[in-house]
Amino acid sequence: MPNPLEQHFERWKSETLAKASAKMPERPERTITVSGRPIDTIYVPHVQDEAACRDYLDRLGFPGEYPFTRGVQPTMYRSRFWTMRQYAGFATAEETNQRYRFLLEHGQTGLSVAFDLPTQIGYDSNHPLAAGEVGKVGVAIDTLADMELLFESIPLDQVSTSMTINSPAAVLLAMYIAVGAKQGVSPEQLTGTIQNDVLKEYIARGTHIFPPAPSLRLITDIFAYAAERLPRFNTISVSGYHMREAGATAEQEIGFTLADGIAYVEAAVRVGLDVDKFAPRMAFFFGAMTDVLEEVAKFRAARRLWARIVKERFGAKNPRSGMLRFHTQTCGATLTAQQIDNNVVRVALQALAAVLGGTQSLHTNSRDEALALPTEEAVQLALRTQQIIAHESGVAQSVDPLAGSYYVERLTDQIEAAAEEYIKKIDEMGGMIRAIEQHYPQSEIEQSSYRYQQEIERGERVIVGVNRHVTEQDTQPELLTISTEATQQQLERLNKVRAKRDAAAVTRALDALEEGARRDSRTSEAAGKDSRTSDGDSRDSNAHGTSGDGNNGDGNLMPLILDAVQAYATIGEICDRLRKVFGEYEESIM
Repeated sequence: MPNPLEQHFERWKSETLAKASAKMPERPERTITVSGRPIDTIYVPHVQDEAACRDYLDRLGFPGEYPFTRGVQPTMYRSRFWTMRQYAGFATAEETNQRYRFLLEHGQTGLSVAFDLPTQIGYDSNHPLAAGEVGKVGVAIDTLADMELLFESIPLDQVSTSMTINSPAAVLLAMYIAVGAKQGVSPEQLTGTIQNDVLKEYIARGTHIFPPAPSLRLITDIFAYAAERLPRFNTISVSGYHMREAGATAEQEIGFTLADGIAYVEAAVRVGLDVDKFAPRMAFFFGAMTDVLEEVAKFRAARRLWARIVKERFGAKNPRSGMLRFHTQTCGATLTAQQIDNNVVRVALQALAAVLGGTQSLHTNSRDEALALPTEEAVQLALRTQQIIAHESGVAQSVDPLAGSYYVERLTDQIEAAAEEYIKKIDEMGGMIRAIEQHYPQSEIEQSSYRYQQEIERGERVIVGVNRHVTEQDTQPELLTISTEATQQQLERLNKVRAKRDAAAVTRALDALEEGARRDSRTSEAAGKDSRTSDGDSRDSNAHGTSGDGNNGDGNLMPLILDAVQAYATIGEICDRLRKVFGEYEESIM
């Protein structure tokens, strides 16, 4: 009996696959097993009837085609491996620059910037609240001068950079654009991602500054500006990772992350942006736990669900708008301070799950991160883990190799259905901001986290080296420490920049930014919105009318922020002017 799927398969090969292969040929390595058996790009079932064929096409389809269950690219890793992007940043810009260059020399293919806590919440290194935190969990960035040092001798037209920054994302993006300009790299040439996802900060992470309404305004301003000026840059990385780290289940991570994504799309559409103009540059960020097959199913379910949401809810016409492209980080919460060498195995399994699930980029945690920031030796081993999976495991040779597994397909369906129920519940509550205000996602994650920890403490969930196979003594490795001299160096550089810059130009730029923020805040208030409070509804919180080409003529704050950055205004000065207008978010206690 002929295979009814064969005709669709041949069409995919002659059209979608051929087009992708012409644009990006397969890697030169031979696609054969260790024993010499050839490996096909993709394997499909022998479908017996038309109904089964339709079911396959609706639920799985082919790589690079709706609903993207089997991957967003037709050839996936046969043409190019995922971006190996190790998250790094500590102490001063000079020291972090040295770590980046070390990683690039050892085969890393993209940068990922970790900022210290003061930078993440918009304070300068000399702010009283920054004491003891400068350079500790990331690199300290106060002005454009720090950003210039951070990327010294790293050509931004050749390296993709991801920046884990949220509330002040517009400021760091402006700094990155300015560094590119100083290198002679135009904004159109810049590639990378800013996290820019403030909603998950209210849920699970806490590095928020402004209330939801003005925060969404800044995000949609970035969407509009980048749609015209930064065509290759991902303007947001909607992040489930931090929720998973906080204790979310697989379906909660997917459901709450996609609900956040819906809120961002709604906000952008409300201010006049075409979904097909900004959605193709939206990216996502998930965690990878050690339950390999559940994680694979989670990633596949997320792709299928997002594709359907963007097509059916928002009417997107461009297929790329519904492509859920995502970065994965192995989960730090799974790493143990006991028997830290076990973490190498955990990370390898988590990275394997990410690759089998079709990630576009990957960070692998280091064995010592349960104790401190990683050493160079530990970071190199974490990077080698990715490289061994890429070159030696064989899992990158065929697209979505676990497709058709009874277990994986059932898990995919179950996680998708459970995640969709969470999205429906949030819709019924009036959207994600209303849900956050009612502490709904926070409460769900808290309950899941408590249940998981109780399972560990009762011994029902085994953590090797913690509640089973425990040893009397653990060897303590050499750890990375941040010196007090690094903090002093940062403070001295900040003082020098302030002394050398044109103070009048800084004041003019900051005044213009404040007025720009205040002007459109008045518009919001006239519409019945108080942007200083945390009880705004995202459905009408962006009445500033950001549309068109993202210039300041339509109220977009990005050009004004870029002017302030180029005048060497500090991140604290910029954020303080915005705090003055927008106020600060205060979490309600439930």
